[in-house]
Amino acid sequence: MSQPPPPPNQPPQQPGFGPPQEPSEAQPPAPSAPATPPTPPAQPPQQPPAGPDVNKAPQPQPGYGYPQAPGTPPPAAPPTPPQGPGYGYPQQPPAGYGYPAQQPGPYGQPQQPGPYGQQPGPYGQPQQPGPYGQQPPYGYAQPTVPMQAQPGQPGGGRKINAQVAIIVSAVVAIALIVGGGVWYANSSGKDDDKQTTAEGGDTKGGEGDGKEGGSGDGGATTGEAKEKAPAATGSKVLFQVPSPKVPKGVTTISIAGSWLTDSVYAKSGLSEITGYDRKTGTKKWTLDLPGPVCAATPHITEDDKTAIVHKPAMPSKTDPQACTEVAVIDLAAGSKVWTKTAKSGTMPVSFNNVTIGGGTVAAGSTSGGAAWDLATGDERWAPKTSDSCYDAGYGGGAKLVAVRKCGSYDQRQLHIQNVDPKSGDILAEYKMDEGIEYAAVVSTDPLVVAADVGDSAGDGSGISDFFSIDNKTGKLRARLSAPGDEFAARCDAIYKVENCTGVTVGNDRLYIATEEHDSGGDSYSQTNEVVAFDLATGKQTGQRADAGENYEIFPLRMDGPNVIAYKRPPYDKGGQVVSIDGESFKETVLMENPSTEAVRDVESRMSPDYSEIQFGQGGLYMSSVYASDFTSREKEYSVIAFGTG
Repeated sequence: MSQPPPPPNQPPQQPGFGPPQEPSEAQPPAPSAPATPPTPPAQPPQQPPAGPDVNKAPQPQPGYGYPQAPGTPPPAAPPTPPQGPGYGYPQQPPAGYGYPAQQPGPYGQPQQPGPYGQQPGPYGQPQQPGPYGQQPPYGYAQPTVPMQAQPGQPGGGRKINAQVAIIVSAVVAIALIVGGGVWYANSSGKDDDKQTTAEGGDTKGGEGDGKEGGSGDGGATTGEAKEKAPAATGSKVLFQVPSPKVPKGVTTISIAGSWLTDSVYAKSGLSEITGYDRKTGTKKWTLDLPGPVCAATPHITEDDKTAIVHKPAMPSKTDPQACTEVAVIDLAAGSKVWTKTAKSGTMPVSFNNVTIGGGTVAAGSTSGGAAWDLATGDERWAPKTSDSCYDAGYGGGAKLVAVRKCGSYDQRQLHIQNVDPKSGDILAEYKMDEGIEYAAVVSTDPLVVAADVGDSAGDGSGISDFFSIDNKTGKLRARLSAPGDEFAARCDAIYKVENCTGVTVGNDRLYIATEEHDSGGDSYSQTNEVVAFDLATGKQTGQRADAGENYEIFPLRMDGPNVIAYKRPPYDKGGQVVSIDGESFKETVLMENPSTEAVRDVESRMSPDYSEIQFGQGGLYMSSVYASDFTSREKEYSVIAFGTG
């Protein structure tokens, strides 16, 4: 895991109001020079690792705000496969293929060189000083103490609430280096090396203006598993979408947001969302937007509605535009249902995140939160300048949970609130210990929150501990210690509150990826595992799913009682999708991608930590969250789709 990104270059919400700028949201130091890929160790490990020590007590320490060390961008050019026999995937994957080599993260934060040269991603925003002033993600937090829910106030607003006084206006400059690439799609199974060009043969999607890109969605956490192993697990490339061309004078722009329905794979472009036939890539519809998508929820309603935040116009060097427009999108029809804005005092609110829960669309920001009826767009609450707290963000899905920020900088306290989605009334509340700056909502039912207690994670992942909370009483059920040097989950707790990778929740358990470690033996191979924690006790269950030699496994979502996980492959193989039985932890391979070099080159550029990955009905969709003018190749792609059968 890596270091967190600097704060966003977001226009002030209310000039002249609010407290002075906080150190945690101040201008970061300039980034360091690109790192070089690490070389394989000269000696094999003397003894296989014992695995993460999950019983190690966290080491909370006073600490506020953002770690100050900037990340080191990975190299722009693809690495050379390691020379040592048995050595696994190259430790610095090539930058490029549809995402900047240094993207703030789910999900993204700048990074120190690591085993995979990881790059920030899924919903994070780049921090360019120029027209886009994109917002970074990731956050930090600390211990916790349960507390009584507080009564609400009459009216349509949130019941306790928030004057938004934190105004971020930092000039952030991080060079994003993106490599592109011409590649060839394998048209058959994993062992067939027949190739066709990116524009050739049976590929119909993405041949036009190429304004597309993408990210993943979740699955059911109850009921029976839907994903079954096909007769032949070898996949073929279904289609790919060229990365859109950014406007002249602009270096990087967000293209976050992708969704998977029964018939459509939809993906955000520069100023549009396009729906593709999920099997052929044929464009089924295109929805034009006035400006780029800033944030998107992965949640989809039963009738295929979702929500986004977008800018009211295309940014320019002189006018970066704020993320003021909240919209509901009909993914079946390819149309916009409604668009709304909110104000804090007289100033329009620029939103950092958006979600859906209980028939309500809720968006949070440093100016407070607002909510609307999903069907009608009627306002349910909005920021109040008289409030002493503000809703920084929301987690959605089965319930609606607010992360509410209260107090001054030196006495910061986060309130995790299960709220009535229609009235905003607080149903239950858990108050975290003072000093915890950020928290991310991993799941709303059961309620699980991630935080970096005392900045003790030390790796910028935003996680040192998980907190299992009773969302009916607000009491702490258990605290799960997940040291950053042992576990590979990441959360964007600063701005994109519900964006986490490498972790999922189901069966009243938390499933999390461990960090890579030596696999033991005489080779130099690396591996990791998915392990389970009991949310009632905070203890490991003893269940463990191994990635296999030179693979790295990442849980994506629940499928009924089972865990769907992606295995990032060695440099000479294709990736895999597996289903992990929730009880026995037996792994079933659902898909294995082509192992030809050209296809591997594209797949390797879609890091699970920093791109959007969705799997459903035998289809795997991997996409980037940025488009950039930094490229050293003729063509780069923002989406690649694989399918079996």
